[in-house]
Amino acid sequence: KGGIRYHPEVDPDEVNALAQLMTWKTAVANIPYGGAKGGTGCSPSDLSISELERLTRVFTQKIHDLIGIHTDVPAPDMGTNPQTMAWILDEYSKFHGYSPAVVTGKPIDLGGSLGRGAATGRGVLFAAEALLRDHGKSIAGQRFVVQGFGNVGSWAAQLITEQGGKIVAVSDITGAIKNKNGIDIASLLKHVKENRGVKGFHGADSIDPNSILVEDCDVLIPAALGGVINRDNARDIKAKFIVEAANHPTDPEADEILAKKGVVILPDIYANSGGVTVSYFEWVQNIQGFMWDEE
Repeated sequence: KGGIRYHPEVDPDEVNALAQLMTWKTAVANIPYGGAKGGTGCSPSDLSISELERLTRVFTQKIHDLIGIHTDVPAPDMGTNPQTMAWILDEYSKFHGYSPAVVTGKPIDLGGSLGRGAATGRGVLFAAEALLRDHGKSIAGQRFVVQGFGNVGSWAAQLITEQGGKIVAVSDITGAIKNKNGIDIASLLKHVKENRGVKGFHGADSIDPNSILVEDCDVLIPAALGGVINRDNARDIKAKFIVEAANHPTDPEADEILAKKGVVILPDIYANSGGVTVSYFEWVQNIQGFMWDEE
């Protein structure tokens, strides 16, 4: 079980490391899968829809014998989405017959599960709630910084705001913004949809994207690439808690530095396992021919 990633930095070492993390994640979440990962080195934002479709279909032609409903079940990851899964399912079905359970994170109409889109972000919220409860705190009143405003970061920010948390800084590939009184996430989501990024949002000040991880806050949520917290910036991190929404965002040297500072880190294999949990629910629904409601 694991995601298919479309990103310029995809390489075999990264894919192997992420597959290993998936093995541990499915064990921690107590679901009956091993770990896997896949990817293609490309910049999806530079490709048209038809180019992405051709890329995905050719990729599926190369891997159709390696994936299967009881062998390896891909899902979306960075740079991929439900549409990508639809193309994989369609191409796979040409070789093996219609098999909706071969991928998860599909569009609802093709056997996707309700709640899958928000699942990883919702899991981040539940993980943060549990961590803060252990320390006698709650989401309400805490200040959060979210690095990465894709699927996971945006849902986490939205759900945390609904619980009374205050998002004070956000970044994505286009830039970074900050408002110490709290960013209006509903307005930001609208801005991101219209402008394809957080850059230029009027409800917050623009800041250096490199400073996002060291902004003053209670809880830091890295929700972008791996290895972003390292020995160069770990000493400057002001957060008391780090909830790892991204895969492997903290490297081992930074881990040691932060442990000495008393910063509590909630590991990725627990914090972001909401997505794989709902992927498992989707797979079960497909195999049994059932459709559950979201509740």
